[in-house]
Amino acid sequence: MNIEEIREYCLSKKGVTECFPFDEKTLVFKLFEKIFLLTNLDGELSVNVKCDPEKAIELRELYTAVVP
Repeated sequence: MNIEEIREYCLSKKGVTECFPFDEKTLVFKLFEKIFLLTNLDGELSVNVKCDPEKAIELRELYTAVVP
């Protein structure tokens, strides 16, 4: 997945907006003004996604790419 695919997917959801509230390198997606995903536009692609804490533990156990 690349940044354009992530952006297209996020913006396809009803009520989602994008902005740069922190700096020009950190793209933020919000649902009704609440952040649910952050990604970098500089360097290697990484994504931070809001997640239920218990689900996050489960995902970290299943996938080595999921890190806290």
